[in-house]
Amino acid sequence: MDDFKRYSRQMLFSPIGEVGQKKFSQSRALIVGMGALGTAIANHLVRAGFGYIRIIDRDYVEKSNLQRQMLFDEEDVAAALPKTVAAKNKLTKMNSAVEIEAITADVNPSNITEFIASMDFVMDGTDNFSTRFLLNDACFKNKIPFVYGGAVSSRGMTALFVPDETPCLRCFIQGGEGTTGETCDTIGVISPIVDIIASYQVTEIMKYIAGDHEKLHRSLMTMDIWHNHSYAMKFASPKKDCPTCQTNEYPSLKTGVMHDITSLCGRETIQIQLESHFDLKEWADKLEKTTKVKETPFLLKAQLEEGERLVLFPDGRVLVQGTEDRGRAKALYARYIGM
Repeated sequence: MDDFKRYSRQMLFSPIGEVGQKKFSQSRALIVGMGALGTAIANHLVRAGFGYIRIIDRDYVEKSNLQRQMLFDEEDVAAALPKTVAAKNKLTKMNSAVEIEAITADVNPSNITEFIASMDFVMDGTDNFSTRFLLNDACFKNKIPFVYGGAVSSRGMTALFVPDETPCLRCFIQGGEGTTGETCDTIGVISPIVDIIASYQVTEIMKYIAGDHEKLHRSLMTMDIWHNHSYAMKFASPKKDCPTCQTNEYPSLKTGVMHDITSLCGRETIQIQLESHFDLKEWADKLEKTTKVKETPFLLKAQLEEGERLVLFPDGRVLVQGTEDRGRAKALYARYIGM
């Protein structure tokens, strides 16, 4: 019980109590995305005492993140730290009893099964529907609760989807991998809506893990906190032809869905992955002959004379920053990395 002293006020809340707190401490969570939602979710879960948290993100900290991504600061920007590394540094200081596993990677059909293995639930901290549908399919195939969340502008949406108990994300949102939609990088976002949606996501999974299932919202909640709108679409029966929760096709898990070249919407960035590994030191030596190179333990930046920038990661990914033209990104990649 001494270990639980920090949670005393949480345990005084009768729906949680000592029993619920022990369940939290034994739970294993996966958070995909360490941006605005992901950092707020992680903050709540770590402070609440969830025992094991795996965090995954493919990006590094930039100054524009600081307005809404609560675990980062200017030192992280200066060091160009991967978001997972910077987040783990902060989270470990909050609660050393929680085990944090930080993975810098791009989640895709080839690795999602490995990432969700042994997890009790998955939290959506992503910013695109392609990845959300991937998480949705993987969770329903593996019978793992999926807590969806999205925030943009002053609007937000969230729902807890439980295999064999509720419909899935595809039953509500059509379009699958072809959905682009609006993002915080194209129309902006205010920080309060992020905090609110993340809080709803965490509250629902707390109810679920504590066993208070009668209090689950069982709806897709939407709100606009600037224009004072809110709506809850109550769960009905799943769509009869849903390829995820009814016909078990799981379209996002098919390897053909994965793309080697991905546009990061609104960021003038193209991600290219044609390799499985980069030796950063080796590439620093190669690129410094023709580019201005900045090397960190986690990534390598190369400023090109053409104006764009390459960012290389050890897992074989390259971000081509400064263009939204896939053809130009491929040309620059071929020129400096090779095809």
